[in-house]
Amino acid sequence: MASQDWLEKDFYQILGVSKDVSDGELKKAYRKLARTYHPDSNPGDAAAEARFKEISEAFSVLSDKDQRAEYDQIRAMGAGSARFTAGGAGGQGFEDIFGGMFGGAGGGGRTQYTFQQGGAPGGYEDIFNMFGGAGAPRGPVPGRDVTASTTLDFETAVHGKTVTLQAPSGQIKVKIPAGVRDGQKIKVRGKGEPSGSGGPAGDIILTVHVRKHPVFERDGQNLRLTLPVTFSEAALGATVEVPTLGGDPVRLKIQPGTPSGRVLRVKGRGVPSAKGPGDLLAEVQVAVPAHLSDDAKAALEVFRALEPQDDPRTDLFARARG
Repeated sequence: MASQDWLEKDFYQILGVSKDVSDGELKKAYRKLARTYHPDSNPGDAAAEARFKEISEAFSVLSDKDQRAEYDQIRAMGAGSARFTAGGAGGQGFEDIFGGMFGGAGGGGRTQYTFQQGGAPGGYEDIFNMFGGAGAPRGPVPGRDVTASTTLDFETAVHGKTVTLQAPSGQIKVKIPAGVRDGQKIKVRGKGEPSGSGGPAGDIILTVHVRKHPVFERDGQNLRLTLPVTFSEAALGATVEVPTLGGDPVRLKIQPGTPSGRVLRVKGRGVPSAKGPGDLLAEVQVAVPAHLSDDAKAALEVFRALEPQDDPRTDLFARARG
């Protein structure tokens, strides 16, 4: 936007706010007006569409800290109605403005200015950018990006879902891809703040949060769970049922002599991906009964007398000694 446009437009008045309005009150005023004059709410109404563009333009400038400071400076310098002229009597000319800024001679004096070519500090690009790009036409500026977040349960994050979000342009539906991770950001193009200068709308940057699951946890593209088994199942072998995420249980074979900590794999029951699903990893945990009947105790005493006499901690002490 050229500085002349900023001189002519009172963005605070357009949004109905004071010059010391806070960021929160500014956003509140914009949203209220945007809902009233949005083209979707006023189909075919050219006046409402023009008003909406005016409101969006004002908010785009005032909601940006740097642009707002620049706008206030230009408005203060021009007293709200000044024009840049070629100089001469009856007003403050182009040379007068630069002379006042850089200590040049006033009145009948003449000051010469040297502008560097290119973007070096102090060059003409820096000077004119103080006036909103008055040195060269400014093209359409994209609208501002909007940040948002959504929280999904674990199963939904693994399998994907379409969620509804409240965007500046109204409610929109966003497809969450299968296998999304906790903290992952998803860009929704063209659904952010509208542009105030005819450019494309900004984007929505959506952060996904995933709740923990009481049984499953993520391990890359695999899912993990702890699989309790009885001592006899681990010692003698067995076939047990294992739950899957959102599907029917599967049967898994426990080999005789399976110790705690051994990981058993169920192919294709992990997290979906473009390369195919991961696996389900079941870590065996031998469950020790807290209460035994007299007969069970007697049977275990018999077993203890018959079990191998190898000390399972021999290797532990050997490794501890280095």
